[in-house]
Amino acid sequence: MKNTFGASISVTLFGESHGEAIGAVIDGMSPGIKIDYSFIDSQLGRRRPSSGTDTARQEKDEYSIVSGVFNGYTTGTPIAVIIPNKDVKSSDYSSIKDTPRPSHADYTARVKYGGYEDYRGGGHFSGRITAALVVAGAICMMALEGVGVKIGTHILKCAGVCDRPFENYLDDICCLEGKAFPVLSDVESEMTERILQAKKDCDSVGGILQTAIYGVPAGVGEPWFDTVEGVLSHALFSIGGVKGVEFGSGFSMSEMTGSQANDEFLYEDGRVITKTNNNGGINGGITNGMPIVFNCAVKPTPSILKEQKTVNLTEKRDTVLKINGRHDPAIVRRAAVVVNSVSAICIADMLAQRYGTNVFAKGGKL
Repeated sequence: MKNTFGASISVTLFGESHGEAIGAVIDGMSPGIKIDYSFIDSQLGRRRPSSGTDTARQEKDEYSIVSGVFNGYTTGTPIAVIIPNKDVKSSDYSSIKDTPRPSHADYTARVKYGGYEDYRGGGHFSGRITAALVVAGAICMMALEGVGVKIGTHILKCAGVCDRPFENYLDDICCLEGKAFPVLSDVESEMTERILQAKKDCDSVGGILQTAIYGVPAGVGEPWFDTVEGVLSHALFSIGGVKGVEFGSGFSMSEMTGSQANDEFLYEDGRVITKTNNNGGINGGITNGMPIVFNCAVKPTPSILKEQKTVNLTEKRDTVLKINGRHDPAIVRRAAVVVNSVSAICIADMLAQRYGTNVFAKGGKL
């Protein structure tokens, strides 16, 4: 489906950046999951702009869950979430509707939808839509928490500044909870300084996000087209700024020998583990019980204040574009919670396929 992802648990997105509202419908969630509204609020807060490193657009994200939740618990029927758009300045985009912004979806949307697309603020392609993903992901995280699965993402690299990788997975994931700027070492100020310098230069920067998913048991996933890597990558590449995904040691494994890359097995407290985790917790497309670890490459925000070459689609000529409006000099910080959310949706769906759709209603460690 074009705007729907998932098999046993599916999420459908709708809305446009400057339309009346955006939202999501979650279908297939187990009944009996307690909804923690304060957790949803905190997740949305991590996505929301909060400093000079973010866009000036300020949406309160006052969402409504209009179905699928009764007396504070999921009912098992479709959960519909609506988030109104309020802080819109559509006039910022009327002057560029015929001059597509480089590296945006403006041109491809125009070709696909024949000029009928809502171009304001990027329309359905806007990062604004990820607010609905975050709510859907937060609900899936509540379900996952009940079966012992936790997810965390940090900024591994931004503008040339590197954070340390995950070490003690569970402790590090817990450390990241509630952090507005998700890093594991003392690099926030340096990263922030580089981002603000890019903003001063009317430019933008990208980065790398590293994610760990702890508590998924061995045996989840399929060996070919629905591998764990394949399902996660499918959804992760739906996040607008993500241009690359690698699992475990990823591309660097191509430079290792087999003896360096192989994750040797051993027993720990009666449980099979691996000595290293170069494969990111996945063998043959199926989880091996170790934490699932992957990196996402996030491109620089394409909306920059420098003049750029483009075309005028109506007059069919080359032209120069200078973008106005409110844009992030880096989206990597705000994208971290979106990656967590998408990961939660994927893992919840795969667990429901493996153990049944009511797996989360039962609770307990898998």
